[in-house]
Amino acid sequence: MVKNKKMSKKYDIKVKLGNRIKFLRKAKNYTQEEFAERIDIEPQSLSNIERGKFAPSIETLQKISCALCVQPYELYLFETISPIEEIRKDLISAINGSDVLALELYNHYISQKQKTLR
Repeated sequence: MVKNKKMSKKYDIKVKLGNRIKFLRKAKNYTQEEFAERIDIEPQSLSNIERGKFAPSIETLQKISCALCVQPYELYLFETISPIEEIRKDLISAINGSDVLALELYNHYISQKQKTLR
């Protein structure tokens, strides 16, 4: 049996990890340059990690998880990322079903918006 020399990107942990880091970084509204500075690596190195070209060191993983306010294992929760359309639909449905939730989310949104203005 001949093995495929190139591992499928679908199963490549470096690619999945890079996508997860990129997703979480963007959720925090950090540019690559800002985030690279926060974790003390070069922007090109972050780009290589996010594209799955290189795997981050344990030390860099620790810095990434701290900067994103997640536990290190959460960086490996690949299958939990749903398409944004599905997330949007679920959120709108939940908000429509609960005034309390709508108010809580609004308050959270306002508090996050105020933090970014500081």
